[in-house]
Amino acid sequence: MSDAISKTGRWIDLANPTRFLSFAGAVLPWLGGLTLLVLAVGFWMSINVPDDYQQGSTVQIMFIHVPFAWLSMMCYTIMSIAALGTLVWRHPLADVSAKAAAPIGAVFTALALITGSLWGKPMWGTWWVWDARLTSVFVLFLMYLGIIALTRAMDDPAKSAKTTSILTLVGFINIPIIKFSVDWWNTLHQPASVLRMGGSTLDPSYLRPLLVMAIGFTLLFFTLHMMAMRNEIWRRRVVAMRRVAARNAERGPAKQQEVR
Repeated sequence: MSDAISKTGRWIDLANPTRFLSFAGAVLPWLGGLTLLVLAVGFWMSINVPDDYQQGSTVQIMFIHVPFAWLSMMCYTIMSIAALGTLVWRHPLADVSAKAAAPIGAVFTALALITGSLWGKPMWGTWWVWDARLTSVFVLFLMYLGIIALTRAMDDPAKSAKTTSILTLVGFINIPIIKFSVDWWNTLHQPASVLRMGGSTLDPSYLRPLLVMAIGFTLLFFTLHMMAMRNEIWRRRVVAMRRVAARNAERGPAKQQEVR
């Protein structure tokens, strides 16, 4: 019994990079398979919904645009939590998590903007308007790009982690602005119709596939995030090994000169 508890404790304690790699290796195949299954069901449900009486078949863009928009904010929220983990709790993998999540969040945000433009053209008659929701999401995309650029511009991992964590936390103020922009300002976007007081206003024939797609893309995010974290841990280990090898190579000639 004690051995089982000990193994469970080691399994849950993922602060150790080696244990995290073991955990990721065991979980990723199952998580990837579940992601493909849920997305396949979600896509099948999405293409079989009836046409909307106003939007026609273009309403199907909703089933990918809305999950992309949700995940763009969720990813940044996870990065902000990881930033706190870096600055406050000094968690060994917090910086790895934030760095791995940034490119994924940037892609989801870009896809949200692109699919939103594709949906907006037939509905609003224009590809883009500088309303509060679109502008704040565009600012979020720029924040992702800035964090990625800052991370890659600094060679010192500790200094990079601290600087990017501060920038991430400062940028988090944009997340509630995105969420409540349709309530605070007059925008072309409709008010919240899924997560709202009093329940969803969407018809169940649209709500069900939307929720399945949201779950599927959320699983996709965690799959990609875990894979990216694993790659980042391996990359840092390779860099550390190269630095050790370089130092040993420099010490070798120095020792030979001392012997002579």
